[in-house]
Amino acid sequence: MDEPLSISKTIHKYDNEQIFETEDEIVIEFPLTIYINNEEFATMVCSPQNLDEMVIGFLASEGVIHFKKEIKEMNIDSDRGFAYIELHSKEVKNQQYFSKRFIGSCCGKSRQFYFQNDVRTAKTSMAKTTLTSLQCIQLMKKMQEDSFVFKNTGGVHNAALCTAEDILVSRSDIGRHNALDKLYGYSLLNGISVRDKILVFSGRISSEILTKAAKIGVGIVLSKSAPTDLAIKLADDLNITAVGFIRGSSFNIYSHPERIIEN
Repeated sequence: MDEPLSISKTIHKYDNEQIFETEDEIVIEFPLTIYINNEEFATMVCSPQNLDEMVIGFLASEGVIHFKKEIKEMNIDSDRGFAYIELHSKEVKNQQYFSKRFIGSCCGKSRQFYFQNDVRTAKTSMAKTTLTSLQCIQLMKKMQEDSFVFKNTGGVHNAALCTAEDILVSRSDIGRHNALDKLYGYSLLNGISVRDKILVFSGRISSEILTKAAKIGVGIVLSKSAPTDLAIKLADDLNITAVGFIRGSSFNIYSHPERIIEN
């Protein structure tokens, strides 16, 4: 059974010119070290749920595997914080692109990307999927409404894999990349084709997030926040529709607007 994503803690709160004790829900931060063929590969800081999905999605996005059948055995020791992966191949693909590293849960330079590897694993979208403007707004609203962990803690990122009509699966994590890896892992474990799916995301669309979406293989990324200029350039190059600032009844389309149609 997966661990909880938050714990209750007694804190002191200041409100209305008074300090008093109250209970607050605090999001859990969990380190997980991945071993591949008995060699330490990476340590990730994450939320302790859906770890099997996250590990598989991470390995796929890094180009270590392409299909779950390449994994001979996987054991996750959630008590001690270790994931042990044995591949059918005794040699990790393109190991020269990797080094043992710490992958933090926050934004920016704590997440290391190796651009040669990104070029090798990112996909140019061939998706023909279209969304109405109302569907964009409804998918974002539903993901936000269903995120009870965020409502209770304010400490996680949310991501969902969707059709035009509804959410297929949603995941939360303290790390925005981890949330996407969990979706990728879920699709690989369950044999779900993602080419015609939509990625809905709660955070900023950075170049790293756009690259992760390209690795997953989706053609449309919806966010309630802003994109960066490099993310827009990548979205243009990779034929991905990037939509940001989905708030209330409005949003901005930053690339490939042909996939978003009026109601």
